[in-house]
Amino acid sequence: MSAESTPEAGPRDGRRRRTPHDRRYSGLKAMAWTVAAVLVLGGAGAGYVYAGLDGNLTSVDIDRLLGTDRPEKAADGSENVLVLGSDSRSGGNRKLGGGADGGGARADTAMIVHLHEGREKASVVSVPRDTVVDRPECAHPGGGTRPAANGVMFNSTYATGGAACVVKTVESMTGLRMDHYLEVDFTGFRKLVDELGGVEVTTTEDIDDPDSHLELAAGTHRLDGAQALGLVRTRHGVGDGSDLGRIQLQQAFFRALVRQVKDLGLLTDPKKLYDVADTVTRTVTTDSGLGSVNSLMSFADGLKGIEPGGMHMVTMPVRYDPAAPHRVLPWKEKAGLVWEALRNDEPIPRAATVGTATGGAKDVVSAS
Repeated sequence: MSAESTPEAGPRDGRRRRTPHDRRYSGLKAMAWTVAAVLVLGGAGAGYVYAGLDGNLTSVDIDRLLGTDRPEKAADGSENVLVLGSDSRSGGNRKLGGGADGGGARADTAMIVHLHEGREKASVVSVPRDTVVDRPECAHPGGGTRPAANGVMFNSTYATGGAACVVKTVESMTGLRMDHYLEVDFTGFRKLVDELGGVEVTTTEDIDDPDSHLELAAGTHRLDGAQALGLVRTRHGVGDGSDLGRIQLQQAFFRALVRQVKDLGLLTDPKKLYDVADTVTRTVTTDSGLGSVNSLMSFADGLKGIEPGGMHMVTMPVRYDPAAPHRVLPWKEKAGLVWEALRNDEPIPRAATVGTATGGAKDVVSAS
C-alpha cells in the first residue's frame, strides 16, 4: 500500500476555546492517565482546589461533528476513551524536539483505553502512528470534506480532519464507539513532570537519540520534564527504529509515572495540588462530555479502583510493511480478536498478540 502524504493542518472546526491562548497540541499517551491519577488523588473532598480552573479547559463537541452514524454505545457499563497526542511541530514544541515540518499537526500517539464494567480493570490498546489504514470520509476543519482514502498513514488523519476525523477513523477500524476523547499537550507534560519532582526509571542499556535530545547511560535516573519528554519520544535510540519500540518505552514510563503520582501525597500540600491541577487542566483537550472540571473529576474518580496491575497494555496487532520498513500493516485477524474482546467487555486473549511485530524495546525501561 502507498501512504498518503500528510497535508498541512488548518484551523480545527468545532473546538470551543475558553481562553485566548493559542495552544499547540503534541503529546504522550501516559499523560492522560496522569491527569486521571492527579484528579483522583485530589478527590471530591478537595474540590475547592479546582474552583476557577474550568476556564483552563478546551473541549471538542465530537458528537455534533460526527452525528449519529456511529457504533452503538455499549450496554454493559463499559466505556472506551480515545487518548491522543498530536504531533504539532511549531512554536515552543519545536524547541522541545518536535522537529521541523512547517507546523503541521499529526496524530503522533494514540491509544484506546477500554474501561471494563465495574471500573476495576482497563485494557489499553496502542495504535502505532505509522499504521497504514483506510480512512473514511472526513469533514475538513477549514470547510468541505475530504473523500475516503485507502492506504493512508494513521498519523495523517488528524491533519485531514482534526480530532473528529481521528475518532471516526478509529471507530471505523474497530467497530467500537469512542465514548470520550482526551488530547494531550507535551509542553504541559514537561512542566507537570517537573512539578511532580521528576520520575525515577531504570534503563538496562544506554540510550542516545539526538532527534529527541536524550542521552542516558544504563542505570537508574530521576528524569526531569525535558528528559521524560525525550524518553517517550525517542525512536532511534533503542529498539528497531520503528514506532513500536517507542510505544514499549511509553508504556514502561507510564507505569513509573503513575507510581510517582500515587506516592506524592498531594492532599497534604494544597499549593502543590493546585499547581499540578492548574497544569493538568491547561494541558488537556477533552470531548464536550468531559469539558468541565466537575465532569473530568467525576470521570477520574471512577478510575480510582484501577491499579497499575489492573491495566493490560498491548499494541494493536500489526505486521511490518514489506514495502516500507518503518510502516506497519494491521494484522486484521488478530486485531479482530482484540476488538471482539473489548466489544464483549472481556480480557484481550494472548493469542491476539503472539507473533506480531513488537519493536525490540521491551524491558529497556522499568520503574525503579
